[in-house]
Amino acid sequence: MSHDDGYGNDSGRTGDGYSTLGGTRQTRTRLPDGEGGDGYGPRRPPRSSRSLVTVVGVIVLLLAAIAFANLGGGDGDKGGTSGGSGGSKAGAAPTAATGTKPVTGKNGEIAAGFSQDQQGAQSAAANYSVALGSAEMFDKTKRDEILGNVIAPSAVGGFRKTLDQAYSATLFKNLGLNEDGTTPTGFTFISRTTPIGTKVTKSSDEQATVEVWCTGLIGLAGEGSTKPVTDGWFTITMELQWINGDWKAVTHSQKDGPAPVGSDTRASSADEIAGAVNGFGGFTYAR
Repeated sequence: MSHDDGYGNDSGRTGDGYSTLGGTRQTRTRLPDGEGGDGYGPRRPPRSSRSLVTVVGVIVLLLAAIAFANLGGGDGDKGGTSGGSGGSKAGAAPTAATGTKPVTGKNGEIAAGFSQDQQGAQSAAANYSVALGSAEMFDKTKRDEILGNVIAPSAVGGFRKTLDQAYSATLFKNLGLNEDGTTPTGFTFISRTTPIGTKVTKSSDEQATVEVWCTGLIGLAGEGSTKPVTDGWFTITMELQWINGDWKAVTHSQKDGPAPVGSDTRASSADEIAGAVNGFGGFTYAR
């Protein structure tokens, strides 16, 4: 759900505003196993937002450093590709409704109580991607709470350490925020990740590896913003483990794309973007 450059096996957001970890893009890295008017104007030129990417790139690197030991998948889907201790590869399947009711449990604002099968693992990965890519990740207290709810106990310490370094005054400055990570008066800071689809690539009874294809928004909305809100496309890979009746993330990595051809839709004003983000809430993702 690296920033500045580190979030999972590839954890970490790069200078790219899009890395699950609150706007930090990632490149794979592994931590030791032991670390448990028109406000924006017309369409922006091809990736002029790379400056933002550079900022987020830093996050990505750190997030990447958060990647932990590879763990297999957890697929309790008895008709699926459950495997032995090593897990077996699962074939790709379209992200379609299964008829199973969404989870009803919650850890803070994050969905919880996912089923011990491939569907549950995909739902967990999708919801965790949203949480790890949210604006709340820029607040130390909220970030620690999110990590405690979605990361495996054995890995949460490493994630917190890496992300505390990633979410630095330098990163905040590059994103147009105040040195303490707060939003300047008169602006709205936006960091939101939206899953497009999920895919299980490996699974066993206790572990699962899930890829989540996402699009995201990051930037400052407001009159005169020098860091306007831009969009991005990326794929998050999350290794999950079944712990105490729910799925928890052990590693997290991110890579760019697949990205579609940009449309000719007129870029909205800063006020429109801020209003949309504040007016439209997020979802609980379940298949």
